[in-house]
Amino acid sequence: MSSKVSKADDNLRKLLSEKRLKSVEDRRVGSEVFDKITLETLYKLAKMGYINILNGAISTGKEANVFKGIDDDGNFVAVKIYRVTTSDFKKMQHYIQGDPRFNVKSSNKRQLISTWVNKELRNLTRAYEVGVKVPKPLIAKNNVLVMEFIGDEEGNPALPMRLSEVSDPVKVSEKIIEYVKILYNDAKLVHGDLSGFNILIKDDEPVIIDISQGMVVDHPLSRELLNRDIDNLAKDFKKLGLKITKEEIKSRIMDSKS
Repeated sequence: MSSKVSKADDNLRKLLSEKRLKSVEDRRVGSEVFDKITLETLYKLAKMGYINILNGAISTGKEANVFKGIDDDGNFVAVKIYRVTTSDFKKMQHYIQGDPRFNVKSSNKRQLISTWVNKELRNLTRAYEVGVKVPKPLIAKNNVLVMEFIGDEEGNPALPMRLSEVSDPVKVSEKIIEYVKILYNDAKLVHGDLSGFNILIKDDEPVIIDISQGMVVDHPLSRELLNRDIDNLAKDFKKLGLKITKEEIKSRIMDSKS
């Protein structure tokens, strides 16, 4: 391979995408994502059996890229890699401060990202254990999170709701509201960045993703974030042709008896 990444370590060649990084921008992104510590982390995860092959990116963002991988048993996995060079550390500190589960005093960027990845793992675990449909978390190490791949048996990833043709909007909206309600009342979490871009549609069923910024409900900012999630959902439901008000959504989420 001509990729800069592929030259970093011969032992990692099986982990690298077949896509060649040809443009200046691609090479820059490759070096940002696959720095030395990230490559070492991927190698350790490979030796543990979590990653045998790392293919192309499912999604790319300013702070993290999600790649499609295959584990030692031949199962597809999603591998989320946070970038140390471009992550928004002020935002991370903002969402971590006040969370009783974490006590981060260091301003070290790598330690902060490691805490952030662990936060996403723990949020996914809490959601998964109470029945919210999220990717099953597998392991977090340094700036890498490995989780269940959401897609078909051929390895085609599920699309975000904003980019999907939803055949049964009523069913999907009901499921989403129910999941947010369970997340709030049983997992005691608020997503904080929920929208049609962070909800995948697989077999006409919603799957909630990107829960790294999720707050515990007793956090001072949790109610503000819940209201923001509800505002976003109301807008997305409207785009699906549904007439569900913000007040109706909030009432159903907050009513833990129904």
